[in-house]
Amino acid sequence: MKRVFVCAVLIIFWVGIAHAQNIVGDWQGTLKAGPAELRLVLHIAKNADGSFKATLDSVDQGANGIPVTSISLKDSKLNFTVDSVHGAYDGKVTADGTEISGTWTQGQPLPLIFKRSVAPIKTEHKPVKPSDIDGAWLGTLDAGAAKLRVVFHLTNTEDGLMATLDSPDQGAKGIPVTTVTREGASLKLEVKSINGHFEGKISSDLSTIEGTWTQMGNSLPLALKRVKDTSELERRRPQNPAKPYPYREQEVSFDNKAAGITLAATLTAPLGKGPFPAVVLITGSGPHDRDESIMGHKPFLVLADYLTRKGVVVLRADKRGFAKSTGNFATATMVDFAADADAGVAYLRARPEVDPRRIGLIGHSEGGIVAAMAAAQNSDVAFIVMMAGSGVPGDEIIAEQLILISEAAGKSHEEAEKDAAEERAVLALVEHEKDDAALEKQLREKLAGEVPEAQLEAQIKSLTSPWFRQFITYDPATALRKVTCPVLAINGEKDLQVPPKQNLLVIRKALEEAGNKNFEVDELPGLNHLFQTAKTGAISEYADIEETMSPGAMEKIASWILNLPHTSA
Repeated sequence: MKRVFVCAVLIIFWVGIAHAQNIVGDWQGTLKAGPAELRLVLHIAKNADGSFKATLDSVDQGANGIPVTSISLKDSKLNFTVDSVHGAYDGKVTADGTEISGTWTQGQPLPLIFKRSVAPIKTEHKPVKPSDIDGAWLGTLDAGAAKLRVVFHLTNTEDGLMATLDSPDQGAKGIPVTTVTREGASLKLEVKSINGHFEGKISSDLSTIEGTWTQMGNSLPLALKRVKDTSELERRRPQNPAKPYPYREQEVSFDNKAAGITLAATLTAPLGKGPFPAVVLITGSGPHDRDESIMGHKPFLVLADYLTRKGVVVLRADKRGFAKSTGNFATATMVDFAADADAGVAYLRARPEVDPRRIGLIGHSEGGIVAAMAAAQNSDVAFIVMMAGSGVPGDEIIAEQLILISEAAGKSHEEAEKDAAEERAVLALVEHEKDDAALEKQLREKLAGEVPEAQLEAQIKSLTSPWFRQFITYDPATALRKVTCPVLAINGEKDLQVPPKQNLLVIRKALEEAGNKNFEVDELPGLNHLFQTAKTGAISEYADIEETMSPGAMEKIASWILNLPHTSA
C-alpha cells in the first residue's frame, strides 16, 4: 500500500502516439469546478514520424508549456493523461474537426470542451544572455518518511528569468514555474500548478541558494546547489534492461468489455513457439503505469525482463484511467482491478505462444489482494504470487504502517502510537458513516486545525473515495479462503508498509482453511516493501538504493512458477 504522505507531490504529463485525424493546432477550453473557472490551452503538434505531441497551458494559474506525456487519437476519440495532477481527458473530435467534447477527470469527472483557436497561441520565451544564476539547481526535500530531490532550471529570457521544476525521483520533468522574482540575493519561485513556492537567499559565491519550500500548507527547508555536471542528476538503475532484448516485446491492448475500457500494455515473450507459462502483473495502490514506476525505479520492467529471460510470457498494463489505458481511475475499486486482471488472463489465453493451463497472476502490495480476489472466482487462473500482499483489513494495515514509518522517521513509539490513535479515529468515521455528505461534514470538523486548509479538500476526497472506503473494510482473508490454486506469498523482512509479522501468518491460516494443498509463505531476509535489499526498510531509502528488485526474490518467483506441476486443460 503505497500511502506515502510527503509535502512535495509533484507533476508530469505523458507524451504518446496518435494517428489519423488532423488535430494539430491550438485548442481552448474552460474547466468549471463550482464557482471557479480555469482556462486551459492545449497545443498539439506532429513529430517527424507522424505521431502527435502536446503541451498544456493553465492560463489562470500561469502554468505554460506543461508537457503532455501520453496522447492518443483513435476513431475520433482523443485521450491524454496528466500524471502531474493525476488527471486524464477523454473526448471525441467532431466530424468537422473544430471541437473536442469530453470529460476531464482529476479526483472527480468534470465536463470539458475544447474549441479550435483561430490564431496560434505562443508561449515561447526567447533566451538571451545568461544571468549569473542560469542553469540547474539541485536540492533534497526531507519529509521524514521520504526524501525527494528537486531540480530548478533557471533561464534568462527576453521576458526576464524563467524556470521549470523537475522531481527526478517521481519521474516529473518540466513543471512550469509560474513566476520568478529576484531582488538582489533574494529569489522567489512560485509553482501554482502544484500549489508550491520556494523562497531563498543566493550565496555570495553563487554556489548555493538556502531557503524554504512550501506546498499545501507545509514548509520544509530546502538548500539548492548549482549543478555543474548534469550526469549527477541521474540515479544509477543498473537492473534496467537495455535493448536489444533476447526476447520479443510487443505493444498490445486488451478490453474489459463489461466495463467498456481498454487496457494498454506490453507483452514480452521468450523466443520460440512455446507454449510458455504466462503471468499478468498487477500493480500496487494508486495510479501506476505498466512498469509500476516509483522513486525513479521501474520494478515491473525489471521483473518482466527477468521472468521473460527465464521462459515466462509477461503481460503488464497501465492501470485503468492512467497513462494509455482508458477508464476512470478515480471511481475504481479493487473489484474493478480484479476484473481488469481477469481481462488480462482472457487475453493471454488467446495468445498462441501461451500455455492456457499455466496462466497466473503476480500482484504487488494492493495487487496481491487483487490477485487473490480474481483467483477466488476465476478458474482460468492457474496460480498466484502475492508480493507484499496483505492478509488483514486495510484499517489495520494503515494503523500499523503509520507506527512503523513514523518510528523509522525518528519519532518515539509513544508519539507514533498517538498518531495511530488519531488515524484510527478518522478511519472509524469513514467506516461507520455511509452517507457521503454527512461523512464529508464530519471529516471537515474532525480535521479542521489538524490538516492545513490547502490539504483539507484533497484529504477528504481521498478518504471518501470508493477505493478507500472498500480498502479499509475489505478482509483479504475472505478471498484467500476460496483460493485453491497454487499460491506463493512473500514479504520482505523490513517491509514497513505491509508488515510481514502482521500478515503472513494470517495468509497462511486462510489458505489452510481453503484446503489449499500447494502454497508457500515466506519472509525474505533484508528486503523492504519494494523487495530491495535495504538497511532499515524506511521509505526514504527507496530512491537511494540502486537495486530495483532483489535478484534472490525474482529467482524465487521464477523457479516457483517453472517448477509448478502441469495440469490438464
